[in-house]
Amino acid sequence: MRILGIETSCDETGVAIYDSQQGLLAHALHTQIKLHAQYGGVVPELASRDHIRHLVPLIEQVLSQSKAALQSITAIAYTQGPGLIGALLVGAAFAKSLAYAWSIPALGVHHMEGHLLAPFLETEHPEFPFLALLVSGGHTQLIHVADIGSYIILGESLDDAAGEAFDKTAKLLGLAYPGGPLLAKLAEQGTPGKFHFPRPMLDRPGLDFSFSGLKTHALNIIQQTELTTQNKADIAYAFEDAIVDTLIKKTARAIKQTNLKSIVIAGGVGANKTLRSRMQEFATANNIKLYYPNFEFCTDNGAMIAYAGYERFKRGAVDANWEISVNPRWPLFAKD
Repeated sequence: MRILGIETSCDETGVAIYDSQQGLLAHALHTQIKLHAQYGGVVPELASRDHIRHLVPLIEQVLSQSKAALQSITAIAYTQGPGLIGALLVGAAFAKSLAYAWSIPALGVHHMEGHLLAPFLETEHPEFPFLALLVSGGHTQLIHVADIGSYIILGESLDDAAGEAFDKTAKLLGLAYPGGPLLAKLAEQGTPGKFHFPRPMLDRPGLDFSFSGLKTHALNIIQQTELTTQNKADIAYAFEDAIVDTLIKKTARAIKQTNLKSIVIAGGVGANKTLRSRMQEFATANNIKLYYPNFEFCTDNGAMIAYAGYERFKRGAVDANWEISVNPRWPLFAKD
């Protein structure tokens, strides 16, 4: 069984081929960072047009790299949601048109399920059940994962997601788009203890998050501080420290509540080196297994969609008709 995966939910065009026997055969990614950088954020219409320009070359690339014949593709999986509606429609229309032309099934998969399952692309991957910390630009969630399609949201952000807070604070510091990774890089030069940020919602029970207040706290500090290079680094350090500390302590609560012995970190913020390092310290100290995808599979990519499509397809999931429909606001727990 071979699944062609297509990811177009936001500003990354990803294509991959996953084989049930050989694993990931090939993947290719085009990022739109340069396109959107001049605007300081993603422009949805430009994102949609850029997906159209790059899907055909990327599909040709993965077919060539994998040496896979068109006739060997079993089905095409595409991101049906959540995401930017125009970008999703490009991927859905392309996937369904191609599947119709090739006389094979198409199936829409959940973008966040792709992130959840990305660690399964690695040689060492978790066994069910496990606790997932899903941290990205649009989502921050703690999820009890019992099996494919069996998800319980234990806690989630009530406002800004962790990645969103990173990007907004980076913009306040005058960093270029996308600011999150640049802020994390700047934090490496920061001085511990120079500034302090609150740990939101740790003073109350529960597993929900709230990161918008950290952005406001950062704004107050920035307005009262001379923004030298070192002060910027110190603010970045304190901000990142607060985010990571909050994520780890909430994860610890979830582990205590569920008695699970494995943690998966997924999503773009899962590539943050400080989060990985400190979560590993926590996991080692508590005899917990920690898993995360390779750095290239933390951000949006076609490989995770191809794998999620494979898991869904082998369980009988296919689109019922050739109607092109997407779900830009699609709760993960609605997928079963």
